Amino acid sequence: MRDLRYLLWLSSLAAVALLGGFFWLGEQMSTPGTRAEPVILDVQPGEPLRGVLLDLERQGALPDARLVELWARLADRMPRVKVGRYLIAADAAPRDILQQLDDGRVLLESLTIIEGTRFDELRSRIAAHPGLRQTLTGVDDTDLMQRLGAPGVHPEGRFFPDTYRFAWGSADFEVLKLAYERMQRSLAEAWATRSPELPLKTPDEALILASIVEKESALAEERPRVAGVFVQRLRLGMRLQSDPTVIYGLRERYDGDIRSRDLVTDTPYNSYTRKGLPPTPIALPGAQALRAATRPQETGDLFFVATGLPDGSHTFSTNYDDHRKAVRVMLERQRARRVTP
Repeated sequence: MRDLRYLLWLSSLAAVALLGGFFWLGEQMSTPGTRAEPVILDVQPGEPLRGVLLDLERQGALPDARLVELWARLADRMPRVKVGRYLIAADAAPRDILQQLDDGRVLLESLTIIEGTRFDELRSRIAAHPGLRQTLTGVDDTDLMQRLGAPGVHPEGRFFPDTYRFAWGSADFEVLKLAYERMQRSLAEAWATRSPELPLKTPDEALILASIVEKESALAEERPRVAGVFVQRLRLGMRLQSDPTVIYGLRERYDGDIRSRDLVTDTPYNSYTRKGLPPTPIALPGAQALRAATRPQETGDLFFVATGLPDGSHTFSTNYDDHRKAVRVMLERQRARRVTP
C-alpha cells in the first residue's frame, strides 16, 4: 500500500512538473524577441519545418529551434510553411513567428511591364529578376506558348503590361501566365465593346493594331485619333506606313536611326512595302491602346507626324499637302533645337 501511494505521489509530481514545464515553455513562446534588426528568412520549396526553424535559430530569431518545434507539436500549432521570403520583426515572439509562417505572410516582390515593351525584352527582365525562380532557362518561345495552352501562337503582344506582385521564389512561368491570362481577358473585353463596322475581322487583328498605336504615340489623348488614321487607311486599302513596324522588322539591324533604304527594304513587317496589318503585334499594348484600336476616333485624318515639340504630340492632316507642311514645321523645329546652345 505504501508503495502504491509512493507511485501515485511520483506520478502526481511528474504530472505537475510536466504541466509546469509546458506552461514555462508557453511563456517562452510568448516572450518578445530582443534583436536589434529584423531577420530575412527565405523558405525554399520542399524545405522542412525543422530546417526553417534552425535557420531562424542561426539568425538569432529563435532561442532554441528544437524547443519551439516541441511546443508546436504539444500545442497542436505546427505551421504549414508557405514558400517565400519573410521579414521577421525584431520583437517577434516564437509564437508570432510560427503564426506568420502558417499564414504565409511573405514579402511581395514586383515586376513592372511597361507598355510598348517587346516580348524579348520582357523575357530578359524576367530572367534577371532576383526574386523569381528560373524554370524557363533554355525554353524557347514556341515551347513557352505550348505550356500556356496557345500552341503555334506568336508570343509578341500576348502579355499585358502592368505591375505584378508575387512572393519571393515564385516561378517565372507563373508571372508570365498571369500576364498572358490578363491580356486574354483585356483583349476580349475591348473586342466585345468595339465600334460597329470596324475593318478588323478578329480580336488578334485588334491586338496587332493596338500594338502599332502603342508604339506610335505616348499621349493617351492622341491614341484614339492615331488609331482612327490607321483604320481609315485600312478601309481605303492604303498602306499603313508606320515606322515602328519597319523597326520591328529590322530587329537587330536597327541602330537607332531609320533610313530611307529601310523604308523600301521589304520584310513581313514593313508597312511601307506591304498593305494591311503586319503578321503579328510589334509590342505589348496597354489598356488605352486596346481601347483606341477597338474604338478609334475617326476624323477623316489620313496622316500624322510628330510636331517636334517636347510634349511628344502629333499634327494630324486629312490631305497630303497639309501633311507635307506639318513635316516641314517639324523639321524646322528639330533644326532649331540642334543649333540652340
